[in-house]
Amino acid sequence: MFDIIGKRFWFFLISGIIILVGIISLLSAGLPSGIEFSSGSMLTVKFEEPVEYDRFKEEMVSLGYTDAIIQSAGEGQFVIRTHELSDSEKAQLEDSLSGRFGQLTEAQFSSVSPQVASETVTNAAIAVAIAAVGILLYVTWAFRRMPRPLHYGACAIVALVHDALIAMGVFSILGALMGWEINLMFITGLLAVIGYSVNNTVVVFDRIRENLTKGIGNTFEAVVNNSLVETLSRSVNTSMTTLVVVLSLLLFVGATIQNFVIVLIIGIISGTFSSLCIAPSLLVVWDKKEWGRFIPGRKLTVKKA
Repeated sequence: MFDIIGKRFWFFLISGIIILVGIISLLSAGLPSGIEFSSGSMLTVKFEEPVEYDRFKEEMVSLGYTDAIIQSAGEGQFVIRTHELSDSEKAQLEDSLSGRFGQLTEAQFSSVSPQVASETVTNAAIAVAIAAVGILLYVTWAFRRMPRPLHYGACAIVALVHDALIAMGVFSILGALMGWEINLMFITGLLAVIGYSVNNTVVVFDRIRENLTKGIGNTFEAVVNNSLVETLSRSVNTSMTTLVVVLSLLLFVGATIQNFVIVLIIGIISGTFSSLCIAPSLLVVWDKKEWGRFIPGRKLTVKKA
């Protein structure tokens, strides 16, 4: 039988390194904010004839939009992010681009004021906080008949924070490299990741509860490891099939839900890892009171398989 729990501190080490890299990226590069969170206007235009990105960017600079963020969204289609545009400014910009590159079609336009952007940030933070508290209460209540039910709720929360930090850290790195910005689709994806992570974790916890009730295993560590082995194939298969669907969305729907899909992909991979290797391992650490082993300088010994 696989000794998954015996390698728990290696799992913590792997997660710690990934999260540390992500935090460094968040502190240095941050998460570039879309117009929903920082105000401004976003205009998507499509030309009848293909237009090179470099030529389009040069034209935008010549028109005075030196601070505009421009993304190519396919042949002849560009997403322009700039300061908040009035109706007259938008019309003038479209006329200038049309005169330079030919007939264009306005595919999408949205504009957000600083006040609305501030409210959106606050509402997004409240939504994430409420979701976390609700999950803690639900998992604790669901395992209320088990010894120390709060441990299950707290470990589930740690697992979802783990997944959220990894998702934000990786997205920060990708954003710095590819110029991506967070928007409401990013927050939607993050909430979906939280829900997915908790679902996988609860499945494992539920098997632990069943095996404890049946008296399978001599120690709590053995019960947790047996439960992980029993749910391993189910969790991996579910994650793989979900990834196939999400990748299909990325390929066939495209840039409109790019942030949502990318966060989901990162979250599914991270959530599968945390539900199998982090949350159950924390239960064992808590049960065996091994918190001292997280202190730097303490000798790390890993049980051989």
